[in-house]
Order: sequence, then C-alpha cells, then structure tokens
Amino acid sequence: MEQAKWFESMFERTYDYLANPELWINLATRLILIVLIVIVTKIVTVIAQAAVNKIFIRRENGKLQIEQRRLDTLRVLTSNATRYLIYFLAMLLILDQLGIDLGPVLVSAGVLGLAVGFGAQSLVKDIISGFFIIFEDQFAVGDYVTVNTYTGTVQEIGLRTTKIKNWTGEVHIITNGSIQEVTNFSLQNSVAVVDVSVTYEENIDEVERVLEDVLKKVAAENENVVQEPQILGVQDLGPSNVVIRITAECKPTTQYGVARMIRAMVKTEFIARGIKIPYPKVAYMASEKEKM
Repeated sequence: MEQAKWFESMFERTYDYLANPELWINLATRLILIVLIVIVTKIVTVIAQAAVNKIFIRRENGKLQIEQRRLDTLRVLTSNATRYLIYFLAMLLILDQLGIDLGPVLVSAGVLGLAVGFGAQSLVKDIISGFFIIFEDQFAVGDYVTVNTYTGTVQEIGLRTTKIKNWTGEVHIITNGSIQEVTNFSLQNSVAVVDVSVTYEENIDEVERVLEDVLKKVAAENENVVQEPQILGVQDLGPSNVVIRITAECKPTTQYGVARMIRAMVKTEFIARGIKIPYPKVAYMASEKEKM
C-alpha cells in the first residue's frame, strides 16, 4: 500500500514538473539560443576568414613588402588560429546555455592542459618546431621542398603538422617535430642543364652558332628564363657523338620546363639546318651465300 502511494506521489511530481509551461519555455529558449549561437558562429567564421584573406593580400605599393610565399603561410596559420578561437568561444557559450558553471570548467581545463603539457611532450615539440619553421622562414606555402624523404609542394604549415603534396597527387602529413632535414628549391634561381649530342662529322663552330640562335629565341619566348642561356662548350666525347653542354638560369623550380623547351627547339632547328643527331644504327653485312 505504501509502495503504491510512493509511485502515485512520484507520478504526480513528475507530471507537475513536465506540465509546467515555464520549463518548456525555458528549454525552447535555450534551444533557440544554441541554434543561434551555431549559426552566428558559422557566419562569424566566414567573415573572419574573409577578413584574414583580405588583410594578407599582397599590396604592390605598400610600405611593408613581404614575399607572397610568407604571406600565404601566415594567412593559413592565422585563419586556422582564428577559427579555433571562435569555436572555443562558441563552445563556452553553449555550455553556459546548458546551465554548466564555466568557472570550474575553465579551472579544470587549465589543470588538464598542464597535465597534458607534461604528458604530451611530443605535441609540445611539434608546436615549438612549427613556430620556428615559420619564424625562421625555413619554407613557406607554395615552396617546392624535400622534407626528410618526401619531395613536393608545401600545401599547409600548421602549428603541429606540415602537408606536402607530391607531383603524383599524394599528400604527405609530417609532424613538425619529426622534421630533421629540409631542402628548399624555391629560395634561389635554378639552373637548367641540357646536353646536346651531334655526330663527329659536324662542324662544332657551326653547331654552336645554330645553338646561339636557338637560345636567343628561348630567352625571348620563355618568361621563366632569367638570363640568356650559355653554351659551355664540348662536355664529352662519346663513342659516336660529341656532347655540347648548355646552361640556362631560370626562376625557381622552372628548370625542367625550360630544359624541355630547349631540347624541343634544338631538335627542330637541327632538322631544319641539316645537322645530324646521332642515334644507334645497325649495319647488316650479307654473307657470300646470300650475295649469290
């Protein structure tokens, strides 16, 4: 009997609690505010990232001139940091709407962060290494680099990881703390080296005059060539060919395209001038029986 009364009393209290209109108005208000916080967070994030992108647009006539590669790196890093900060503030506002006291949460977060700092030393190492990579300008977004054993174009430099995309499309994600060696191909001009082979019967002086005409065209037509290509002279004497070496100073990481253009134009000009390029030949000697 007493148990039945207890259940009846519990049911009445639960009914009264759920039937209270102020409860549902309060829940609806909090739910609407949470939805508004999420929407405003999305809008603010988009606006903030657009503002960051606009701030880091390179101004040609500005007093402070910074390389575009460094601007891209700082832009990505600032954009990520801004997004994380906005998300953190939005999370605090949502917790406040859920009725959670933020004081103990922040204190707990500080204690937890201290514990993580002691335990996750590799994470701290990654962040510190990422800071010095950006501060010392070791490489930047858009640079063509070799990091450890990976070669490709830097897509993103974060505080913890660096993303490198190679020429076949794979993206390598490397923790900054594990970066031991870096070779940056984008800091200085590169040199295209082309070896041209001709037969021993050709006149070397005439061949070099033809090459000079070709190289002048290359310098005029290819904007990546910084200085007019140079003919260094005879590089090697092969079994059936004479090798003449050409060098061309060009913009960073453009040497392969310049070298391909030089080879194509040299071949076309050699054919037009009647200069022979050596290639393997097979001589067939008929036997006495075949002659008969």
